[in-house]
Amino acid sequence: MEEKKFDFNSFIGMLLLGGILLWYLNSNKPEVDAEKPNTTTTEQVTTTNTVLDTTKTKNIVVNDSLQQIAFKNQLGAFAHSAINGKDGETVIENELVQLTISNKGGQITKALIKNYKTYDSLPLHIINNKNANFNINFGTTDNRTINTQDLLFAPEKTKNGENTVLSMKLKVSEGQYLEYRYEIKPNDYRIGFAVRSQGLSNVINSSQNINLDWKLKSLRKEKSMRTENMYTYYYFKEDGDVDYLQMKDDEVVNDVEWVAYKQHFFSTALLTDTPFNDAKLKSVDYLGEDQDSIYTKTFSLNTPLALKNGELNYNMEWYYGPTDYNLLSTYKGTDLNEISDLGWGIFGFLNRTVFYPVFNVLKGFIGNFGLIIILMTIVVRIILSPVLYKSYLSSAKMKVIRPEMEEINKKYPGTENAMKRQQETMAVQRKAGVSMMSGCIPALLQMPVFFALFKFFPTNIDFRQKAFLWAEDLSSYDIIAKLPFKIPFYGDHISLFPILASVAIFFYMKMNQSQQSAMQAPPQEGMPDMSKMMKYMIYFSPIMMLFFFNNYASGLSLYYFVSNLLTITIMFVIKNYVIDEKKIHAQIEENKKKPVKKSKFRERLDAAMKQAQEQQEAQRRAQKKK
Repeated sequence: MEEKKFDFNSFIGMLLLGGILLWYLNSNKPEVDAEKPNTTTTEQVTTTNTVLDTTKTKNIVVNDSLQQIAFKNQLGAFAHSAINGKDGETVIENELVQLTISNKGGQITKALIKNYKTYDSLPLHIINNKNANFNINFGTTDNRTINTQDLLFAPEKTKNGENTVLSMKLKVSEGQYLEYRYEIKPNDYRIGFAVRSQGLSNVINSSQNINLDWKLKSLRKEKSMRTENMYTYYYFKEDGDVDYLQMKDDEVVNDVEWVAYKQHFFSTALLTDTPFNDAKLKSVDYLGEDQDSIYTKTFSLNTPLALKNGELNYNMEWYYGPTDYNLLSTYKGTDLNEISDLGWGIFGFLNRTVFYPVFNVLKGFIGNFGLIIILMTIVVRIILSPVLYKSYLSSAKMKVIRPEMEEINKKYPGTENAMKRQQETMAVQRKAGVSMMSGCIPALLQMPVFFALFKFFPTNIDFRQKAFLWAEDLSSYDIIAKLPFKIPFYGDHISLFPILASVAIFFYMKMNQSQQSAMQAPPQEGMPDMSKMMKYMIYFSPIMMLFFFNNYASGLSLYYFVSNLLTITIMFVIKNYVIDEKKIHAQIEENKKKPVKKSKFRERLDAAMKQAQEQQEAQRRAQKKK
């Protein structure tokens, strides 16, 4: 064992410190007036109390002195804030948002969105009960580590025109400090935020990383935690492009202009004029979707900050507010509206250029959002009615030529005639002016609309907590009965709108079965009979709809219910009052008389089929010789 050595310098230091304390205690003894004796009990008690109070004061002074020494040893230059700082909170607010900023850490401890409520009618907080933390960590030139979250900032609240400004200073001295500056203006969810240092170039160690660390456990706000989690993402703008975290938990990115913790209908974003580099972004599910929790996901940002001329100087901006596409689109140059999750590619394009403009027009003069959904459905069905007409017209033509195709099957039976049979079938279709693809294309054209609206209704905050008929909230599922147990994939409740939508889909598919049967060529040898598959789909699709949409937005189920009712009506009108099969048959007969001009592609295709047929015939003859 190493022998402990006597430290003479430490011994001298302790003696001097003890001497100073003894001198301080003796020099502050109370003086007793000898000429004024204690003649009454009251005076004696007063004197005694005075002596006792003075003794307590001496003890407090001693303790404070030792504490100040401890602070200076631990914090060095930043001991000033620990010694002179006071704990407390300051509130800044406007008509939309109220922020509570704590002296400890200089950070936001409460963020209240004023004009919204949670699903259970409570005040809607994005930050509350210590679910968020903002900290800057750095080293000092005297080899100490500072965490701003542990230190006391000095608040100063002022006015800048109509704006309220709150300066939170972490002081080294009057002219040396680290400042968080908040500025809130009227009727805006954005809060100006700056991180600056003054006179700290010889205090902050520039050779070590200065790290900004921001964490948030997102508070649950919606009735369906499963749906809320589904639309909760970590978005960020990197090098001019908006992206979001994929399935992996974390990612390191550069040139980050902003990060956004997007939680279905509400978001928290931090924007910066000086892009972050080597920023580590992380998002983790807080609990499984089936567990009852007050939190959904945990987000974090950890990024180094750069010094300029030895000082920190970052101009940033907080956003605490709704994930409202219309609102975020007004923040030009930020691309924050992309966190609204309208879908990628053509789906997002349709939502931005068609459905949101139509919705905004209807919202301008109709206050009932259920009626808006119905009117939007009517508009969409009218726009798509030509597509539906084309599909039915193609179906009617296929129905007229179906007997001829059946004759071809009888004329060329067997697998050995498959090529010839296919050639003759295509020739008949070509002369009649129809194609198998003519029935598929209308269905394909409707798919982008389906998926676009699948994104539009559940993410549009205007439908949140808007009632229609028995549905209390069009952005969440409706409930007509609560089950005493939970059915897998279905839930513990019964929603009526999905039931109505499923019934409408069943009758639509039943009505559509005859059209699809007419579109299909007669079943050929060796080929599956598609009509049997269609019979299964008539029952399978409504059941899938019922299970999937039971926990989904009732506004979306309302749309599909009304959409299928309108489609059935349009199909009935087209079939009975628009399409005339006799005229179609006469037109086909006229088409047969006209010469059909083949395209180069068709010529090459026919030549290839003819060559394949000849090879097949040659193989068959060779087999017979054997």
